[in-house]
Amino acid sequence: MTTHIQQHTDNTELATQVAQIIRQARQTAYRAVNFAMVLAYWNIGKLIVEDELHWNRADYGKAVLKNLSERLTVEFGKGFDERELRKMCQFYRCFEIRDTLRPELSWSHYRRLLSVEDEKARVWYMNEAADSVWSTRQLDRQISTLYYDRLLASRNKDAVIAEAKEKLSKVEPEDIIKDPYILEFLNLKDYPALRESDIESGLISNLQDFMLELGKGFCFVARQKRMRYDDEDFYVDLVFYNSIIKCYILIDLKLGKLTHQDVGQMDSYIRMFDDLMKQPDDNPTIGLILCSEKNEAVAKYSILNDAKQIFASKYKLTLPTEEELQAELNRVRKMLNN
Repeated sequence: MTTHIQQHTDNTELATQVAQIIRQARQTAYRAVNFAMVLAYWNIGKLIVEDELHWNRADYGKAVLKNLSERLTVEFGKGFDERELRKMCQFYRCFEIRDTLRPELSWSHYRRLLSVEDEKARVWYMNEAADSVWSTRQLDRQISTLYYDRLLASRNKDAVIAEAKEKLSKVEPEDIIKDPYILEFLNLKDYPALRESDIESGLISNLQDFMLELGKGFCFVARQKRMRYDDEDFYVDLVFYNSIIKCYILIDLKLGKLTHQDVGQMDSYIRMFDDLMKQPDDNPTIGLILCSEKNEAVAKYSILNDAKQIFASKYKLTLPTEEELQAELNRVRKMLNN
């Protein structure tokens, strides 16, 4: 009887299956939110293009877009400057039939596709990226190496395909870094007086969920890893190892806006960790600063701009709901029609 009760209460397999369903649901929700934003940008581009055609004004881009950008930025923050609004217009012009868009792709994918002038090539890259599950950087590599053109012109197509697959199989550090990271599993949306230590504790308590969000190949190494140099102690918030690119990844949590000091500190941590901890067969250590607010000036005018080992990504504690996305689109539509 005792054995039967123990077997009944030991529901490890059931818990594993339920957890898998939850993870799949979260991934599906994340992809749905990404594509909802893609559709929002398509609709914004459509509204602006139609409004421009209605007024037929030569100074439209200089006057109307400038005013629209200022108003949107006041209400919604970054991401709606004139350059980005023009990208949305270009997006609509390049993909006028909305139903042809592939929901598997993000806005970053579509931004890269806009650089492909030939319509047939652009559609081919879109479908191939979706079917082959290319990351944005993998799509960039294929476009940059003229994969479509070479495939079209080559008599030996198998050789071209083999070469492309070989290039895609080489994983670079930037291929494993996301931006943003969605940490809604922490349930910290309404947490009062939030501190970086709260986020760190939450990530450790939900380590399995966090590692799923990080991606493939991540192994947890340490929390508050101490490095000692000249009788002084330095602490890294979180340390992981990635078995795919064979290197350590240092993660520093930042509550608030990214600063030059944060970047400089991570640079020092990387150099120190490489000197004290890295093994000869490990690749150079990577540093990832997870911040609640990015700083474009710091990203552009610091070593982040061309660094191969330091990255900064934004984290979000909640996913926007479908109602929030629709409300945002309705506000933009109303503003454009005023």
